[in-house]
Amino acid sequence: MRSELYMNRERPFVSKLVSDIQLPKMFRVRQHFPRPKIEVDKIPDIIASLLSEDKFSSQIKPGMRIAITAGSRGVANVALITKCIADFVKLKGASPFIVPAMGSHGGATAEGQREILAGYGIVEEYVGCPIVSSMEVKKIGQTEDGRDVFIDKNAAEADGIIISCRIKPHTAFRGPYESGIMKMMAIGLGKQHGAEVCHAEGFKNMAKNVPLFGQAILKYAPVLFAVATIENAFDETCKLIAINADEVAEKEPPLLKEAFTYMPRILVDECDVLVVDQIGKNFSGDGMDPNITGTFCTPYATGGIKSQKVCVLDLSPETHGNGIGLGYSSATTKRVFEQLDLPSMYPNAITCTVLGGVRIPIVMESDKEAIQVCVRTCVEIDKTNPKIVRIPNSLHIEHIMLSEAYYNQAKQMSNITIESEPEYLKFNENGDLW
Repeated sequence: MRSELYMNRERPFVSKLVSDIQLPKMFRVRQHFPRPKIEVDKIPDIIASLLSEDKFSSQIKPGMRIAITAGSRGVANVALITKCIADFVKLKGASPFIVPAMGSHGGATAEGQREILAGYGIVEEYVGCPIVSSMEVKKIGQTEDGRDVFIDKNAAEADGIIISCRIKPHTAFRGPYESGIMKMMAIGLGKQHGAEVCHAEGFKNMAKNVPLFGQAILKYAPVLFAVATIENAFDETCKLIAINADEVAEKEPPLLKEAFTYMPRILVDECDVLVVDQIGKNFSGDGMDPNITGTFCTPYATGGIKSQKVCVLDLSPETHGNGIGLGYSSATTKRVFEQLDLPSMYPNAITCTVLGGVRIPIVMESDKEAIQVCVRTCVEIDKTNPKIVRIPNSLHIEHIMLSEAYYNQAKQMSNITIESEPEYLKFNENGDLW
C-alpha cells in the first residue's frame, strides 16, 4: 500500500524537484571500429573444415552419444553454429544432443534454460537433435586442491562432450581465462551446483577457480574438443576456432587477448550522465556490459566509460523482465519497475554472491524525469551544459548520441562521424522519448 502511495500520490512533488533541469541538445554520431567478419553463409563450411581435421574427426565414432554445450549469452549465429556442430557429429555416425550449459541462469530450472535456448533459435526442429535440459549433476572427480567437481549428469554420462562457446572479456574479474571454454566447463556445465561452488570464494578468486575446475573437468569428463567463436565490435562472428581438449589450457589465453582487441567502447572517456535506452540478458549477463558502461559489480575488473550517474530507460523484450544489472544504475523509469520479474533475477545474483545488480534504483515517472534526476544529482558539473552520452544498449554502440558539450571535441576525432546537428530530445506528453 505504501509503495502504491509513493508511485501514485507523491510523484508530483518529486517531479517538481527536477522540473527545472533543462536537458541539453543532443547530436548523433557514428563510432568507427575495425570490422573483420565471417559471412554467415561461410560458417557451415568453416566449421566442417575445422572439424574434418583428423585430431577432431577421429575422436567421433559411430554410435557415440555426443553432448554439445549451448550457453545463455546472445552469441552471434549461435543457433547456426550449434546446428553445424551437430550436423558434423551426425555425419560421423554419432548421435548428438544439446546440453544447456549456463550455470544457474534461466531461473535455475531445466525448463527455464530450455526457454533461453529457444529464444536464440536453438530448438530441436532447427538443430536436428534432442535438447536434454536438466539441473541434475554428477560428481566426476576432484580439483587439485581436493574439492568435488560436478557437471551436468547427461553430459557426464555421454561418450563425448563438445564445448561450444564464445571467448570474451568477463564483466566482473580479470585473468587468463575469463568468459570462454574454461568458464563454460567450470560454471556452465556445473549447473546451479557448479556455479555456486565456483562463486563461493567470490570474484576475487574467480581467476583461480575457473581454470582449477576447468582443468579437473578436462581430466575427468569425456571432453573431446571445443569450438569457440570470437566476435567483432558489431556483435558479428569474426573468428571460429577448434581446440582439442589437451590444447585448451595453452591456447585459450591468447584468444582472450585477441578478443579484447575487438571490444568496442564509447570513444569519449568520461561523461556526467550515461543514458542506456535498454538493458537485458540478451545484451550482457550483467544486463549492460560494464566493459562498455563502466558499471562493474566488483573491484576486480575495470574499464568502460567513467560517469557520475547512469540512467536506464527500459528493459529489452528478450530479457523477459530479468532486470539484473539495474542495480548499477542511478535512476530508472516506472516502466522498467513495472516490468521487473524478480524471481528470474534473484537466482543468478544469489548464486554468484553479488547482490548489487538486483537492487532497484530511484524510480521516476518518465524518461525525461529519469534523465533529469541524474543531472540534478551530479556534483561539480556545469548543469547548464552537462555532458550526456546516450546509447541504445551496451551491445550496439556504433550509433550513439552525445550532448552539445562534446560537439567541438567530436569534430576533431577521426574515429567519430557526426550524423546530425544538436537538437533537443523529443518527449511525448508523458515525458517519454519518441
